[in-house]
Amino acid sequence: MSQAMKDFLRERSIHEVECVIADMTGIARGKILPKDLFLSEGEMRLPKSVLLNTVNGEQPNNMPYVGATDPDMICVPDLNTLRQVPWAAENVALVIHDCQNFDGSPVGLSPRAVLRKVLKLYAERGWQPVVAPEMEFYLVARSSNPHEPLTPPLGRSGKTESGRQSYSIDAVNDFDPFFLELSTFCKQHDLGVETLIHEAGAGQMEINFTHGEALELADRVFLFKRAVRETALRHGIFATFMAKPMETEPGSAMHIHQSVLDTATGQNIFSRADGAASDLFFNYIAGLEQYAAAATLLFAPHVNSYRRLSRFMSAPTNVHWGYDNRTCGIRIPNSTPVNRRVENRVPGVDVNPYLAMAATLACGYLGMTQGLTPSPPTADSAEHVHDQLPRNLEDAILRLRECKPLGEILGELFVQAFCEVKELEFATYSRVISSWEREHLMLLV
Repeated sequence: MSQAMKDFLRERSIHEVECVIADMTGIARGKILPKDLFLSEGEMRLPKSVLLNTVNGEQPNNMPYVGATDPDMICVPDLNTLRQVPWAAENVALVIHDCQNFDGSPVGLSPRAVLRKVLKLYAERGWQPVVAPEMEFYLVARSSNPHEPLTPPLGRSGKTESGRQSYSIDAVNDFDPFFLELSTFCKQHDLGVETLIHEAGAGQMEINFTHGEALELADRVFLFKRAVRETALRHGIFATFMAKPMETEPGSAMHIHQSVLDTATGQNIFSRADGAASDLFFNYIAGLEQYAAAATLLFAPHVNSYRRLSRFMSAPTNVHWGYDNRTCGIRIPNSTPVNRRVENRVPGVDVNPYLAMAATLACGYLGMTQGLTPSPPTADSAEHVHDQLPRNLEDAILRLRECKPLGEILGELFVQAFCEVKELEFATYSRVISSWEREHLMLLV
């Protein structure tokens, strides 16, 4: 245990430490330890199989991935992630852990290890990715009945939003108490939140993050989701990061802006010295064109995700690219040469941030290392293109399983395990009889 970590806990009179990891779904798992036990242990042990939980708490046959004895793994705290939990009643700290085998090697099933693996490939070539996520989410009224549709919550005015209020300042101000406390929590939690806007849907908001290193941003997104949900509960409402929570409203995305620096010079490798776009910039775009469809399971990891990826609903159904073209899955924002970047608009906000970051960077890496050439940019609407991405979870699982280059980068064992987790989720979902089926089939067929 480092002296800096001990000093942090002492100076803030911390009583307990939340020791967390992210499983494949992005759910925080771990233990809450008294401060003294945390300091004396220096690490946490959890079963490797914890990483394989489905979103509804089941597990596939984990023997091929963790072994027949269901062994432990060592979870080592990362000092860079140590924070105080601002909404806790007492002085509580939180620290994200890295998952290791007993020989010190990373556990390849861990989402954080998958992202570290991709970043290591970049580092070996003298590159450092820079990312900036944009996160959309909905504020909704509290409901204990999952069979009832979600509805917008009451604001300060005592009314719900009756229509779409895209970019409305007043609509955001209607939830001032929530956002003021969320802003305070984000500052105290060191999350680097930059911009707040009201998105298109009723009760839909968007938060932008300051750009930075990919692992740090994935940590911040992971923690931000919890901060938003905790703040909402304190204000008598729910916050949801479902990709498509309401039938008639737009879905919620996590657009990822990405560029790459030369670690030796600090220069953006997407731009040449004269300011023109570089070959690597176009290679990167081509990598996303080539591999984003196969990586869709990591960008759209739940059955609900594919309700968002539908035509004319402000979400891409293609992997075309274009300059300042929001109908494309791959958008190139207007920028100066130093800020030249690529925006991946495919991921939903329901992603595991470590895996979404790893996947989009892996696609770009393959494009650059394979010297791929992109198609011509799309200058008009790409809404008519709707057959390039998987249409459902089952299709996405098949596409990822068949993509050997992504398997080699992300880890073959991880890909197999992740696909099996998602297959189990799909099988569980497929057994549910929906209200639509009862309404339209019960007495008519």
